[in-house]
Amino acid sequence: MYDFAIIGGGIVGLSTGMALGKRYPNARIVVLEKESQWAFHQTGNNSGVIHSGIYYKPGSFKAKFCRDGCQSMVEFCREHGIAHEVCGKVIVATDESELARLENLYQRGLENGLNVKKITAEEVKEVEPHVACVAGIRVYSTGIADYKQVSRKYAELIELQGGELHLNTKVEKIRQMPNSQVLETNKGTFEARCVVNCAGLHSDRIAKLGQVDPKAKIVPFRGEYYELTPEKRYLVNTLIYPVPNPDFPFLGVHFTKMIDGSVHAGPNAVLSLKREGYKKTDFDLRDFAEVMTYPGFWRLAAKNADEGIKEIIRSFSKAAFVHSLQKLIPEVQADDVVPTHAGVRAQALMNDGKLVDDFLIVKGQNSVHVCNAPSPAATSSIEIGKAVVEQLPAPQHLQSAVNA
Repeated sequence: MYDFAIIGGGIVGLSTGMALGKRYPNARIVVLEKESQWAFHQTGNNSGVIHSGIYYKPGSFKAKFCRDGCQSMVEFCREHGIAHEVCGKVIVATDESELARLENLYQRGLENGLNVKKITAEEVKEVEPHVACVAGIRVYSTGIADYKQVSRKYAELIELQGGELHLNTKVEKIRQMPNSQVLETNKGTFEARCVVNCAGLHSDRIAKLGQVDPKAKIVPFRGEYYELTPEKRYLVNTLIYPVPNPDFPFLGVHFTKMIDGSVHAGPNAVLSLKREGYKKTDFDLRDFAEVMTYPGFWRLAAKNADEGIKEIIRSFSKAAFVHSLQKLIPEVQADDVVPTHAGVRAQALMNDGKLVDDFLIVKGQNSVHVCNAPSPAATSSIEIGKAVVEQLPAPQHLQSAVNA
């Protein structure tokens, strides 16, 4: 009998396991991951950015967790010798029509308590000499990190705290018992008093196995990236973002300096035909059918048809993708970029066609389900883990030890 079983070994699941071990040192904790390594999906394929929290609605989970998580992630990396850099970023308006949105973003940054500064086009060029813009914002707390390395350290700390880790272990069924839940897997059964679902791309399915309705469905969006050739990396010093479109939830094509020195450009955002579909040709009939028969998807598609078509064109046309990059750095040419890895964002979508804009944490009977944790979840992982622990009922024998 375990006290806590965590389904999913991405950065959020592992952070939750680490937080549980700190809160309840005597607890029996197990983390179950279906893949052969930790942080295999969203965590292992993201841009590696330590986000500041400037984009998120003040008072939201994303705003609070990201602002606090930005600080706690940097502190964690420093403490454990994990590769990272607080390099800052610029968000730029490329024409006059974007200035009002840039001002709104600046005000949001102030509301979220961030160290941000409005800068002129000339001041942008002092940071990023190759950028063309009319004005910008300097965000000082943004950084980059190796989130796979962070996740491995979380896993190491769980084991040091006495927790168990199981890779290649897929949860296939959940049986409710009077005071526990039995997780049936391809590697046998695990019984736990409390269950935490951090299954990312499959979080809605795991919730339903646990008899919890998240009232949203995961719709996978693939983000495709190019990277600058080594001889063109000098074009980017830090991170360069456009002003995001408030009607479209993704941040737009941008330049990101990675912790290994490479520079990635992207991503676009296109519907993936498989929840773990990193290639255009990846297809899963069940995943595809679920999206195509979900009314929320068609409502979203109707509302964002124009943007959706632009994203699809960028997916299949390198020229269109490069044209988007040239709005930020006019010098970039098609020969300067080569395709690199793609990531898949697990985006929760409601039946009315609205994307779940915040982290979605749903409570069940002796369970907590993290059903929407896209970016900035990696940045916020330590804070999300703490918040999940606060929502879990403490087993009686552990509560008495904590109180003592």
